[in-house]
Amino acid sequence: MEGASNGGMLYHEVQESKLCAVHCVNTVLQGPFFSEFDLAALASDLDSKERQMMLQGTTTAAAGDFLSEESHNVSLGGDFSIQVLEKALEVWDLQVIPLDCPVAEPAQIDPELENAFICHLHDHWFCIRKVNGEWYNFDSLYAAPQHFSKFYLSAYLDSLKGSGWSIFLVRGNFPKECPISSSEASNGYGQWLSPEDAERITKSCNLTQAPPQRNNMSQQQHTERLPSLAETDLQMLSDMEDEDLRAAIAASLMDSSPATASGESSIPKTENKDIPEKTA
Repeated sequence: MEGASNGGMLYHEVQESKLCAVHCVNTVLQGPFFSEFDLAALASDLDSKERQMMLQGTTTAAAGDFLSEESHNVSLGGDFSIQVLEKALEVWDLQVIPLDCPVAEPAQIDPELENAFICHLHDHWFCIRKVNGEWYNFDSLYAAPQHFSKFYLSAYLDSLKGSGWSIFLVRGNFPKECPISSSEASNGYGQWLSPEDAERITKSCNLTQAPPQRNNMSQQQHTERLPSLAETDLQMLSDMEDEDLRAAIAASLMDSSPATASGESSIPKTENKDIPEKTA
């Protein structure tokens, strides 16, 4: 049996400015592989290639409008396009596939058999990643990775889809070890945590006052974008042992859960209901 990757540690990045795309890519790779400058360079390269294609393909006014714009792959606020994330992960021989594509159909049926998902809505990116056989939500608005059971993973992805989130499957040969030394890995917002430390931080955050909100997204805004599952339903999910009964409860959840998150929606909880306060 193979040893645990990165010595059994989890790599997590806490939200800094509007760098959620950077945090998302790095947590997929489980290490500080990319900076905002790396992604900006990829965005610039994509813009250049797109402009060349437009010039070669047409001389219409539409092409002029396209060429006059600054960038189609990074906004002034720092939000990167999915194409930039795709290019970054291609460097490590990873493929990004929309979850609603036919090739991703097995992942829709048995998501626990995959290794990573990327989620996006408006200007926020985050990843859900399997590390050493366990699933975690590496949303950078959390203080630490949130552990998911295999069954809760499926219910959570379904709820995200129902709330309008775009979900992408990531496949390929994921790095087993981060080839960057601890001194080089210090980027100010990345941290290595044991699963026990992550659980402890999660519990601690529930007992403390919410930290100051960051500049890029308010806690309320992010909460409204996340799906809501009833607390009693979540308890039932975590307690279920019979697989057939679990499937029936999942179907019932999808029938009763709201299709979109409302202003009073709550952030989905992990199976032990220990979730830290969000920061924007």
